[in-house]
Parts: sequence; structure tokens; C-alpha cells
Amino acid sequence: MSTQSIIKLNDGNRIPQLGLGVWKASNDEATHAVATALDAGYRHIDTAAAYKNEVGVGRALAETSIPREEIFVTTKLWNDQQLYAQKALEESLDKLKLDYIDLYLIHWPLPDQDNYVESWKQLLKLKEQGLAKSVGVCNFHIPHLQRLIDETGTAPTVNQIELHPSLPQRQLHAWNATHRIATESWSPLAQGGDGLFEEALIQKLAKKYGKTPAQIVIRWHLDNGLIVIPKSVTPKRIHENFNVFDFKLEKEELSEFTKLDTGKRLGPNPEHKLNF
Repeated sequence: MSTQSIIKLNDGNRIPQLGLGVWKASNDEATHAVATALDAGYRHIDTAAAYKNEVGVGRALAETSIPREEIFVTTKLWNDQQLYAQKALEESLDKLKLDYIDLYLIHWPLPDQDNYVESWKQLLKLKEQGLAKSVGVCNFHIPHLQRLIDETGTAPTVNQIELHPSLPQRQLHAWNATHRIATESWSPLAQGGDGLFEEALIQKLAKKYGKTPAQIVIRWHLDNGLIVIPKSVTPKRIHENFNVFDFKLEKEELSEFTKLDTGKRLGPNPEHKLNF
């Protein structure tokens, strides 16, 4: 197996390109999943206050023998705590049993509330204090990102968005790249495939490379320069999802994925008012 790939962020910090997501995992499931992932070679764990499993993640981090500085941990500022970022992060750090977070993200822009610029300023202060090594956002569209840059002079390091072959978000990905913002994919497997794994192209490539459909899709993310955080609590799948560094898709194969773009979102549109 080849070595895990790393992406350098615009603030000089480095993030492993492939991580484990723990959305919808219980605390116990998160503990077992994170422990399994770390044993498998993962060094990047993505959680959030809203997932209500930071305690479980923290338990696994406390029990591992892997040095803290070798593990990249992300958590997120939830909607009802915007404007109270310091308190929210301190609560997350307490649950995670950590002194600092590697990446702290604003979970949603909530443009109807119009607090995201002030929240961003608070995240920048948390970075100055060393409580967060890097700061970024989730689910931000171009106008939201441009406003952050215009009003603070500082671009996020990462924009984590729903992204998979059915929703490649090419315009936003390209804009992020132009502004040195790394793009990170959530629901990278379209929530368990959602029919994606049965596509003829995915099936053909899986057969060619001797890989699972999920491994082909993860490789598509990696080869497009995306950070990717597939979620699983199943040990076999956690191991399989990480076994993707011994092959690469060809340019012609990557271009074939354009025909899988349906524009269909599985999650909410950040422009719409959210009911959570």
C-alpha cells in the first residue's frame, strides 16, 4: 500500500487527504470506528458538535498510542452557537479531551441569520490563541466566501461541501482552488451509493482495478485533489476505504465521470433557510 497523501493548506498546515467521517455514529460507535481507523492507518478524523459523538471520538483518541501531533482532528461550530465560538470550541475540546483542534469549521453559513462574518472573525481569534491550528467553513457558496475575504482579508483554509460524482460542484471547486481554499467532500459516496455504485462506469473501473465501487469513488476524489472523509462504522469498510493508495485513475477515466453529474443534492441547499 502506498503512503497516505497530504494536502498543504493556505496557512502552511498540512491535512491528510483521506479521513474518517463519523456523522450519525453514536458515541460507542465513534469510539470503535476511530480506533479501527487509526489502526488501519488513518490520521484524520472528522466530527462535529452537532454529531453528538465528540465524547466517543475523544475516548478513542485518549486510548491510542499514536502521538497527538500525528493525528489531524476536525470539529465544527454548530448553528445555535454562532457568535459564541470560543465557548463552543472549549466545550468541544473538553469532550474530545484535547488541548487544541487541528481544524475548526463553521458548519453552515445561515445567510438568513447573517452571523457568519462575525463568527469567522471569532474563529480567526481562536487560531491566534492556538486553540485551533487552522480554521475554515462548511457549505459556503461563492458569495459567502467572497464576503469573508472582503470583510476580513483572510480566506478559509477549507470549504467542506457536499460533493460526489453525482454533484461534483465544479464551479465552486474551481473558485476555491483559485483562492487557495482546499475543497473537502462530505457524503463523498453519495450516502452509501444512492445508485451511484451501480453505474456502468463505476462497475467497469471496479472490475479493471480489482477494487470495490466505493474505492473507485474515493480514488476519484483523491485524483481530483479533494479532501475526502467517507463515513463508516464497519471495520471491513473502514479498512477497504483506506486501501486506495496503490492505484490511480487515468485522465480519460476521470473525464468520463462528467456524465454522472445529475446536480442532485442529498443534503440541504445552503442558500435555503434551514430548520435545524
